[in-house]
Amino acid sequence: MPDAATLLARARAVIELEAHAVAELAARVDDAFARACELILACRGRVVVVGMGKSGHVGGKIAATLASTGTPAFFVHPGEASHGDLGMIQPGDVALAISNSGETEEILTILPIIKRLGVPLIAFTGNGGSSLGRQADAHIDVSVRQEACPLNLAPTASTTAALVMGDALAMALLDSRGFTAEDFARSHPGGKLGRRLLVYVNDIMHTGDAVPLVRADTSLRDALLEMTGKGLGMAGVVDAKGCLCGIYTDGDLRRSLNRGVDVYHAGIAEVMTRHPKTTRADRLAAEAVALMRAHKITGLFVVDDAMHVVGALNMQDLLKAGVV
Repeated sequence: MPDAATLLARARAVIELEAHAVAELAARVDDAFARACELILACRGRVVVVGMGKSGHVGGKIAATLASTGTPAFFVHPGEASHGDLGMIQPGDVALAISNSGETEEILTILPIIKRLGVPLIAFTGNGGSSLGRQADAHIDVSVRQEACPLNLAPTASTTAALVMGDALAMALLDSRGFTAEDFARSHPGGKLGRRLLVYVNDIMHTGDAVPLVRADTSLRDALLEMTGKGLGMAGVVDAKGCLCGIYTDGDLRRSLNRGVDVYHAGIAEVMTRHPKTTRADRLAAEAVALMRAHKITGLFVVDDAMHVVGALNMQDLLKAGVV
């Protein structure tokens, strides 16, 4: 059983070797890479990624990354493709084949069919002179000096290099398409990112009679009743024109009591916070979260251009919506 020092040394050596392999890729982002991007951007169908073994696992991840960043893509197992799944590849598609040796038999078997369909071929290999490299319309060099495996056998640095080059391809395409954060969220609606980028204030705010509002000439006592009855921890104060001119919150109540304010006889206008922070109904809920955090507040009134109150929300509403 090796000691801890030996185990840690091996782990660090692997990380350093793979980091070096990745760093060397930058010099290989050349005309072939640009050609690959052009082929995909001109594609009317989908990017069909193929790869065997560990390269197949990498290919599945690359296909998923492409699909989630604006480039329709899916993975096809080349072994299964020879037994019926090749029908998934259609004219108008682009094929992306991954093979470190460039001689993977299962991929070479389906190449004639891919060529017959007129499907452009992009290849990630470690050998541009290989059978796959020579037949590619765009060959991208993902070779490594050595694997991180001490036997130089198990695919390690080579699969990392292919994965990173796939990410580079996906991000270059994303940028070329003008793909936005909101576009990304649409393909991830079930995740927290989707909720942050697709949920608007209008979707979660309280409206109508559920909004706690009082007139500026209301007594503090009546304002507290309104605030308590609506359960948002705050009450908005509106002027004679119905425009928001102040806010009173649970925190303000504590401060009023500390100052000895007579809650039975004081008017809300005497103790309210003037010019409160507000938001708009068409703003992202995530923006409301950022505003609350920046000003250390827990609630906001939603107003229109004339400062008329159209809704209200608090941090609890944002938590329930999964935005926070």
